[in-house]
Amino acid sequence: MIRTALACALAFLSAQTAAASGPVPVSGGAAVPKSAVDQPRSIEALMAALEVEGAKAGVQPATIRRVLAGHEREPEVAGLAGAQTEHERTVGDYLALLVTPERIELGRQRLAEHAATLAAVEARFGVDRHTLTALWGVETRYGASLGTRQVIRSLTTLALEEPRRPQFWRAELLQALRIVERGDIAAETMRGSWAGAIGHTQFMPSTFNRFAIDFDGDGRRDLMGSIPDGLASAANYLAHSGWQRGETWGFEVTVPYGFDFALAAPAMLRPLGFWREQGVARDGGRQMPASSLEHRLLLPAGAKGPAFLVNRNFRALLRYNPSVSYALAVAHLGDQIKGIGPFVARWPNEPALSRADRQEVQERLAALGHETGGVDGIIGGLTRSAIRSYQKTRGLPEDGHPSRDLLERLRAQR
Repeated sequence: MIRTALACALAFLSAQTAAASGPVPVSGGAAVPKSAVDQPRSIEALMAALEVEGAKAGVQPATIRRVLAGHEREPEVAGLAGAQTEHERTVGDYLALLVTPERIELGRQRLAEHAATLAAVEARFGVDRHTLTALWGVETRYGASLGTRQVIRSLTTLALEEPRRPQFWRAELLQALRIVERGDIAAETMRGSWAGAIGHTQFMPSTFNRFAIDFDGDGRRDLMGSIPDGLASAANYLAHSGWQRGETWGFEVTVPYGFDFALAAPAMLRPLGFWREQGVARDGGRQMPASSLEHRLLLPAGAKGPAFLVNRNFRALLRYNPSVSYALAVAHLGDQIKGIGPFVARWPNEPALSRADRQEVQERLAALGHETGGVDGIIGGLTRSAIRSYQKTRGLPEDGHPSRDLLERLRAQR
């Protein structure tokens, strides 16, 4: 999906202060400026800045001038950047949107069509073919939605006009010019999302330069026109993110009555034997798989929703995109393509909190003396820890979930 690569790219930025999760997510290494004072306002000024920075990145001034000279801005792109709002969906709604019978069936067809490529990629990088096919399906619907905007033009516009992250966009533009310099993709044919994401698996340019693979042996890393290159590059990224060969991502479980939900804290990575001792069981009475990896209990919708034991392979998916909904969609779609049935537990019938609601949760928790890490509407580790702390003082299940019920309780609190 078009927004995924941008989310991954921006995850790197937050990781600098919040220790996100892994090798640089699908973005290179642009830093967030403290202000936009140094943001170039003209093509000429931008080219001059890039020529200075390009010397370190291996991009020749002649390439910068040739590609950007006379480049027109694209007003619609600047508007998209300024108007981005979060789609308010629960995890259950998100999965219903992406893990559909049609996408499952199409995934099985693509799995058969590209069996030799997927087998070769799996053998080299250790990422199983079902997960890789699912990632492809979630990102671009198996190549049907690669994006049609000129990447150089979009990134140029954003570097000139998007005031919140000008250095980030400028760095990505420079990385796109590196792709042109190397001859992997020509500037005029480099097309993708409005945010600059490229190819079947939607890499930002900086990630392309770090992890893209020429898997078909034609001398170019072409994530747009080569399915083998796209799939191998995604597998290369996941392998560098800690994916463990021969292991699953995790599985659905049930927890016993009276379970201590404080054990669902992210830091509670434990062997499967520990979870058996706590009464956690695989859904449907099936045996837990043999695994040497430690697992943690994941409650995407809180204590009232489905529960999962997940391991470092799930964490690798989070490094591709730091969204539990996204990682669970890829994992679940991969299982469905493989023939594993749908999740058993029902998702709670509760509305998602809006960004304003989430900010209010943080404000009210902070007013009660709980550290949330700021009031930004982003429910990260500190906010969830604050929620668990509040729940503990009130004798509530310590699931760390920002629910509507939690907000109403906070509103009723003096």
